[in-house]
Amino acid sequence: MNDGILYIVATPIGNLGDMTFRAVETLRAADLVACEDTRVTKRLLSHYEVGTPTISYFQHSKLSKVDKIIEELGSGKNIALVTDAGTPGISDPGEKLVEEVIKNGIKVVPIPGASALGAMISVAGIDMQKFLFLAFPPHKKGRETFFRKIEEMTESELPVIFYESPHRIIKSLKSLKSLKDLNVIVGREMTKMFEEIVRGTAGEVLEYFERHPEKVKGEFAIIAFK
Repeated sequence: MNDGILYIVATPIGNLGDMTFRAVETLRAADLVACEDTRVTKRLLSHYEVGTPTISYFQHSKLSKVDKIIEELGSGKNIALVTDAGTPGISDPGEKLVEEVIKNGIKVVPIPGASALGAMISVAGIDMQKFLFLAFPPHKKGRETFFRKIEEMTESELPVIFYESPHRIIKSLKSLKSLKDLNVIVGREMTKMFEEIVRGTAGEVLEYFERHPEKVKGEFAIIAFK
């Protein structure tokens, strides 16, 4: 019996219209959908009338869960891996499972689509041929080192992209302001009804969100540059 295939399927980061035809077809044809949160994914599957069974797989899943998925693939089943939003492996669960699947000689196929990273680059309006992506800043330990890294990269004129939660966006903007008041492009509620792109120095954007606390919601994507 031939091994199955692990499909890495991108899902919308907000607007359900960003789901590709190929992604829907892949989810329908798969034997199982491995997902970060089964409740979130079942809402997506229901919207597109996909009846494929789901199994849980998230960043801190035990090795036994990885072994179970590899066992299912080895039995010939095709599995689609999704996260709650966006592309698996880009600051989302995925890379550890993909690594182990590759080690076992099983085929991995990307089904590309929505990503906050790509969305921000497309509207940046600055040279983004080279950039550094740092995902989410640490909550406490290592946070100072994280922003020092941003300072080093922007000094060499390399833009830096990172994600931030609504709970720490103000704190992060204050940190960026202290780094010679870097220029920033901040995307919030990307692809959703209240999507907004705010541009200016870190100080200007910080002042904007401090004046409009009602807009400090949803996840943020930030580009910092000189």
